[in-house]
Amino acid sequence: MRVSQFVGCKALICPDVKHDRYVVPNVKVKPETISIAMISEAAPENAADYYYYAKGDSLFQRTTVEAFRQAGVGVSSVQDILDRGVYLTTAVKCAKKNAMIQSDTIRECSNLLEKELRLFPNLKVVMLMGDVAIKALNYIGQRAGEKRVIPAGSTYKIRGSKYFFGKMRVFPSYLQAGPSFFIEKSKRRMIAEDIAAALKVV
Repeated sequence: MRVSQFVGCKALICPDVKHDRYVVPNVKVKPETISIAMISEAAPENAADYYYYAKGDSLFQRTTVEAFRQAGVGVSSVQDILDRGVYLTTAVKCAKKNAMIQSDTIRECSNLLEKELRLFPNLKVVMLMGDVAIKALNYIGQRAGEKRVIPAGSTYKIRGSKYFFGKMRVFPSYLQAGPSFFIEKSKRRMIAEDIAAALKVV
């Protein structure tokens, strides 16, 4: 299965993102092998920084592989991560125009994310890498009639508690994809801790 064959946005109506940077993972994957979904923020402004699954050495690939290595996982590529049952995607499928993404855009794109997650019948863990991913899953939860999946508050304060969406364990964490990963050592440490904890669940 290729994810992009089942998930797609035909409207491209959100005003605060760059539609020419729209991308849904075109990776070929066996849905039943995926147990963890790691959701980062949005596609990058520079197309060369993404793609998680393309050949090459994009920024998203480098920082994500490094995050797993710091968690003690012996990987050297995104394919290694995928082979461990971890699927990588973004909450928003287009690049953002500004530093912040409007709530309406996150809500709209969460419909795509919801379809994406449903492709994986054995999904046990969802990792939310940053505030945009957290908001997106909360919108999905609202549509399902559930209370807020992740409570309001800084990631530092909430990440130590246990959260669930249905039967899936949910880990709120920090953004691992892109240049922000290199900024703060403390956040890198917490990302590594969250990855290690997520892998223990499965």
